[in-house]
Amino acid sequence: METKNPIQSAERIFRILEYIAENGSVGVVEIGAALDLHKSTVHRMLLSLISMGYVIQDENTGKYELTFKLVQLSSRFLTKIDLYSIARPYLEQLANESQETVHLVKRSGNDVVYIDKVEPMGLRQSSIHMASYIGFMLPMYCSGVGKAILAELPFDEVRTIWEQSKPEKKTEYTIVSLEDMRKELELTRERGYALDNEENEIGVRCIAAAILDYQKKAKYAISISAPVNRMSDEKVEEMSRHVLNVKKVLSTRLGYMEE
Repeated sequence: METKNPIQSAERIFRILEYIAENGSVGVVEIGAALDLHKSTVHRMLLSLISMGYVIQDENTGKYELTFKLVQLSSRFLTKIDLYSIARPYLEQLANESQETVHLVKRSGNDVVYIDKVEPMGLRQSSIHMASYIGFMLPMYCSGVGKAILAELPFDEVRTIWEQSKPEKKTEYTIVSLEDMRKELELTRERGYALDNEENEIGVRCIAAAILDYQKKAKYAISISAPVNRMSDEKVEEMSRHVLNVKKVLSTRLGYMEE
């Protein structure tokens, strides 16, 4: 439910900031007309923003524009973001919902590095031993998390990564043709998630999704891994909804905004 801002002046000042950010150098009359604010109100708010260092006035045109203070503020904020801490509760929820192993990875060049691994509570006896561990690295081409990240990249960059990775058969199911990988990434983009069908480890199937940040870049990905006898197509369909929900939540936390 939308709530009314209890401090009207704060709402106005941020609306003015947002308008200048979207439109560049603007004058008082233009801002007032666009935001339905009286000229004197706009002028007062601009003086306040100037005093705080967020806006400057061009001496020649008399128009107003933003300084880089907001950029500095956002940069400081971004350096404090700890995705590991943010993601942990969602990974635990995902592990308990699926009753399978959940991973969080970060891109490192042409590879992915595993930065968190969560097992469900009351782990069943029949769970297989996963080769993954925190700090474990894999090429992107043969993992679900890697393919999820690759699907968010321009194909020229995918080709460069592919050539530098020198793909090889890790199992009989590993994709080693660039054309086959192109088709796989198209499917991944359509679904919103990637699959690893025993391409890295025989007997293990994974469903994965990339996490997008405020620059729409995929530096992280999450996955659910399970034995093939438990990760049926029906289970994939069911779990994909949970994975995509966590993808949306974590991407939003990193500043991603859908167009």
